[in-house]
Amino acid sequence: MADKILYVSDLDGTLLRSDETISQLTCQTINHLVKHGMIFSYATARSFQTAHKVTKGLEVKMPLIIYNGALIIDSVSQDILLANFFEAKEIKELIHDLTNHHIYPIVYSYIDQKEKFSFVEELNTKGMKDFIYTRKDDIRKNPVKSIDELSLGQCFYITCIDGYEKLEPFYHKYKSQFHCLFQEDIYLHSQWLEIMPLKASKSQAILQLKEYLDCDRIIVFGDGNNDIDMFHIADEAYAVENAVDELKDIATQVILGNNDDGVAKWLLQNVALDKSLK
Repeated sequence: MADKILYVSDLDGTLLRSDETISQLTCQTINHLVKHGMIFSYATARSFQTAHKVTKGLEVKMPLIIYNGALIIDSVSQDILLANFFEAKEIKELIHDLTNHHIYPIVYSYIDQKEKFSFVEELNTKGMKDFIYTRKDDIRKNPVKSIDELSLGQCFYITCIDGYEKLEPFYHKYKSQFHCLFQEDIYLHSQWLEIMPLKASKSQAILQLKEYLDCDRIIVFGDGNNDIDMFHIADEAYAVENAVDELKDIATQVILGNNDDGVAKWLLQNVALDKSLK
């Protein structure tokens, strides 16, 4: 009997084109293959709301990995299937340490059972203002008046957007205590330090999803540093042509880039569900 394979793709820079859209070919290919039995999901740093918006037309009714693995969400009901939250004490201490060094985070939390991202508006850096502007109509937006209010609710994700030199020491300080990502945003080109609970990662979420769906093997697609951990746990891992060198070095193979429908074309050639696709 053939292995049951879980296919997981990153979104930005991988499944999405550089203009943050998904092509008609990619939508049609994945929808057709899913209809004929392919088990497909995506793992993204985005929230469900922003991921759903940019993948309009993609008919994937599988659990989805969002916030770099902090949450797994049901794509139909939007119920949380798995959540990794900070402990109340550690999030307060973390925010206190950052703000004492004039680093002002955007904090993602569930407050009164509603997802919010909170920030002290008067302390926003330019990079934070640019990011928040891209979310200007987002109902999750939650400007607060004081730093103490940042730790309200159940917190699961922190984003710091500031200068490289300012953020780098805190990446090294916290990378063993938490799951940290330190990279430049591919759209706004600002420096980000993202901090999550230690158990929150794409790799851990994919392994949990593999077990949940009772799959035998994992095949993944990615482009960035935040995909490295999932490449390490996959049976096969494919880097798009526009991927960072660190990812290409550990990839099973480098495929066509995100603007050339690399993932969709690989799936067409390699997922043998419907011979008429060949």
